[in-house]
Formats: sequence, structure tokens, C-alpha cells
Amino acid sequence: MKQSAIIWPSDYLPGTTDNFASNEIIVAGLSAKEIWGQLNDTTLWPGYYSNAEDIRFHDGSGPELSANARFRFTTFGFPVEAQVTEYVPPVDGEAARIAWHGWVEGEANSRLDVIHAWLFEDLPGNRVRILTQESQKGVPAQELARTVPNPMINGHQEWIVGLASAALKARG
Repeated sequence: MKQSAIIWPSDYLPGTTDNFASNEIIVAGLSAKEIWGQLNDTTLWPGYYSNAEDIRFHDGSGPELSANARFRFTTFGFPVEAQVTEYVPPVDGEAARIAWHGWVEGEANSRLDVIHAWLFEDLPGNRVRILTQESQKGVPAQELARTVPNPMINGHQEWIVGLASAALKARG
């Protein structure tokens, strides 16, 4: 089986930006549809991810994500404005995908632009692959890239592990 990959806009191609983070887990006993439900409903985020708060939608949509939805949230201390750029719900035989362009307004030294992408893929043997990757541009991204341990890697690991745990708990 060939695994799916994140689809990147050319100007956010990993290795060409100021910072890149990639996190992946494979979990038995869950499906892409179950994982999708936990990420798609933004009211659930703070329950399993300590780094997401103050989530609001600007366009009258929400609290569920949708194609082109405009929202904001605070993460890593940054007030992030965001717009969904890819929205492909799970269907049998295909990877589910959500991505958003996120940005932090500011001058040249404080402006941050990211693409944060998610992929959920059912695997043989009743397993699911959870992949999240983020490609970043700007001085804050350069600073994050130099920080060890990497706060993006650690934060996103908490997010995907929390996502899987929340999906398991939601089964009851």
C-alpha cells in the first residue's frame, strides 16, 4: 500500500521555508472518520490539546471546520488568523485532508505565515495513520526552528496523541 502525502502549495514546500514540523502516529482500533470528527469540531480541541484556546469563527460558520472557513485561535502564544485551504472528509479508500493557512499579523520581524496540514488514512488491519505537518515563514519561524527542544514538534505530538485519545474516549 502506498501511503498518501500532504499536498503543499509550491511556496510552502518543506525545506524551502523557515521552519517545518512533521508528526505522525499510527493507531490500532480507530478509523479516519473517528479522528476526523475530533479535529473537525473545534470546540473539542481544548479538551485534548492544551495549546489551543480562544477559537472563534469570523464568517458565521463553525464550530465545525469547512471549506474556506475563516477562524482564529491562540496557539504557542500567537493569535493566529486562519482560513481552511483544503477540506476533504474521509471516504473509504481515500485519505481525509484538512489544511489551513494561518498567519500572525505584524511587521517584518513579527509576521508569521504557515500552512498546517492534516492527513488521516485508514490502513489495513484496522489501523489509522494520523499525520500533521506545518511549514512556516517569518522571523518567528526562524526562531522556532533554532529552539531545542522544538516546540512545534512537541506541541503537535501532544495534539495528535490527544486527538487519538479523544477519539477512543468518544466511543464510550
